[in-house]
Amino acid sequence: MTQPLDDAALDRVFRTARTYNGFLDKPVSEAQLHAIWDLMKMGPTSANQMPARLIWCTTTEAKEKLAACTSGTNGPKILAAPVSVIIGMDLDFHEQLPWLFPHADAKSWFAGNDALREASAMRNSTLQGAYFIIAARMLGLDTGPMSGFSNEAVDAAFFAGTRIRSNFISTLGYGDPATIFARSPRPDFATFNTLA
Repeated sequence: MTQPLDDAALDRVFRTARTYNGFLDKPVSEAQLHAIWDLMKMGPTSANQMPARLIWCTTTEAKEKLAACTSGTNGPKILAAPVSVIIGMDLDFHEQLPWLFPHADAKSWFAGNDALREASAMRNSTLQGAYFIIAARMLGLDTGPMSGFSNEAVDAAFFAGTRIRSNFISTLGYGDPATIFARSPRPDFATFNTLA
């Protein structure tokens, strides 16, 4: 029988973990990026769709290209972070289902149905984006997930000529405590939950 994780693990992933606006001047290695993927890929997606396609911006050139697609203060955050990540979604993920989900003819469920594929890609790539955040936290790293960018610009800059579209972006590194403010409210169960 699986036992609950201890408080230290729960704190690291949820209770004391924060979204960072800036990071310490400490590099993140390619091996760490592989380790994040190797954890996040284990998270469940519907019929093992795994539609997320990640671009890890590690070079100044890549980060400048991504920063040019953002608004407000997001550009400087991307430029200053050790790594910035684009979580994209493959609208033709179903082409991979014969080997990702060999238990049934899952590809046929989505063939010719663009609306269903788009909804599924968005839902499941968002799940994978959440797994990315959790995996990074479990491995001792911090993230700064964000909207505040032009999906069209990101898609043109990074996914041109493909059926991959951007979902959201995130910075990644070792969070600088000086860049966060007091935690925003987290309501109790009764505020947003209903038992039916």
